[in-house]
Amino acid sequence: MQLRRQHFLLIGLLLFFAGVQFRLVESFTLSEKSSYFVAAQMGNGGAIQQPNLWQNAPGRKVVQPPRWLGLALMSVGSVLTLTSLSTKKSGPSA
Repeated sequence: MQLRRQHFLLIGLLLFFAGVQFRLVESFTLSEKSSYFVAAQMGNGGAIQQPNLWQNAPGRKVVQPPRWLGLALMSVGSVLTLTSLSTKKSGPSA
């Protein structure tokens, strides 16, 4: 499948807004189920090493993405969006 102009626009906007989200949020708290899934994929054997934010909710993992990740996603998203706007339309002309 060949990527068209609208595909680049959609991917660019999604990456840009994901980058904005990463810049606005300092940390994410995963649910118990997703925390155990991440721990199993990382090879911890299901044990979670970080301290809990809430004492009532054992097993929740806090993820702190690096600050540069938001800027990188915003940069790639804006380049893809501008590229999609500057390319010619593909397909049959009306």
